[in-house]
Amino acid sequence: MTDFKLDLGALKRTPKAATEAAIAKADAAGEARGFVDRSPRGKPGRRKSERTGQVHAKVLPHVSDEIAEEAARRGVVQGVIIEEAWALYKAGRE
Repeated sequence: MTDFKLDLGALKRTPKAATEAAIAKADAAGEARGFVDRSPRGKPGRRKSERTGQVHAKVLPHVSDEIAEEAARRGVVQGVIIEEAWALYKAGRE
């Protein structure tokens, strides 16, 4: 039976500067094409869009599909469906 050996030191040999440079290069290319990282560090989800103030809700996949189908059926954007649902929620609390 042969002994199994794994050299963990090899995992640490990747120069950190090269990795950071590659990430910076990718970020710069994305920003040049209009992509901006809006994810807050250390917090789940996404921040509101600075441009529109839009909240990005996370919903279950079947709920997302149903909202998309209803919006397409009515010819409106999904935000209209969410705004109407919020108005119904608020009316039910009164």
